[in-house]
Amino acid sequence: MTKNKKVNAAILIIGNEILSGRTQDTNTGTLANWLNSIGVKVNEVRVVPDIEKKIIDSLNILRTENDYVFTTGGIGPTHDDITAQSVAKTFGLKYEIHKEAFKILEAYYKPGEFNEGRQKMVWMPENAELILNPTSGAPGFSVKNVFCLPGVPSILKSMLGGLKNRIVGGQPILSQTISLRTVESEIASSLNKVQDKNKEVEIGSYPFFHAGKLGVSIVLRSEDQSKIDLCNSQILEFIKEKKIEIVDR
Repeated sequence: MTKNKKVNAAILIIGNEILSGRTQDTNTGTLANWLNSIGVKVNEVRVVPDIEKKIIDSLNILRTENDYVFTTGGIGPTHDDITAQSVAKTFGLKYEIHKEAFKILEAYYKPGEFNEGRQKMVWMPENAELILNPTSGAPGFSVKNVFCLPGVPSILKSMLGGLKNRIVGGQPILSQTISLRTVESEIASSLNKVQDKNKEVEIGSYPFFHAGKLGVSIVLRSEDQSKIDLCNSQILEFIKEKKIEIVDR
C-alpha cells in the first residue's frame, strides 16, 4: 500500500442490456466498495453499448486519466461480446488465442463441451495477464492498467480476491454516516459552511424515506479519521442548535 498517495480508478460498464434497462447494474457498487477498502477511489463510471469504437474511445480517455480501469461485461462467448478485441485494438496488440486460458477451459469442460462458442472466451490481446475465475472457469484478463471482468455479478465478485495483490492502493477511504429527521433545505446552508471549513472531507447529503417519514443521511468520506471526527463534531454542533433529531437506520 502506498501511503499518502491518492490512487484512483474508473469503471467502464459494457453492454446493450444495461442501457436498455433489461439488466440492472450491481457491479459498480461491488467494485467501488472493494476498491474503497483497499484505498482506491472511483472517480468515474461510464456505460457504453457493444460498439467497438465507443469502447475504444472510452478506454483511451479513462486509462490515461486514472491509475486503473475496470471493465465489466463483453468477455463471454456470444457475437456481441467484443471487449477483448476492443482492448487489443486500444493498445495496438494482436487479438489471439491465449494458450494458458485455452488449457484452463479445456480442462474445465467435459469432452465435447468446449465448443466453438466457448473457445471464443480464450481469445485475448497478446500477452494479456489472466484473472482467474473460481466460479465458472473462464478467466478475465488485464493489459497494463486495464482489468477486464465478466458482467455476471456473482462471478465478478468471486474474482476480486485474485486481484488483491495486483492493485496497489493508497490509504483506505473511511466513511461515517449521520442520519437526521429533517429535509435538505433545512441544513443546506449549515452544511455548506462545514464543507468550506473541511476541504479534505467529502460530504454527501442523501434524502431518504423511512418509516413513513422523510430524512437525510450525511455521509463523510476521507482517508483521515481525525478529519472526519472534526467534521462530524461541527455537524453535531449545528444539529444541536437547530434541534434536529438524529435517527438510527
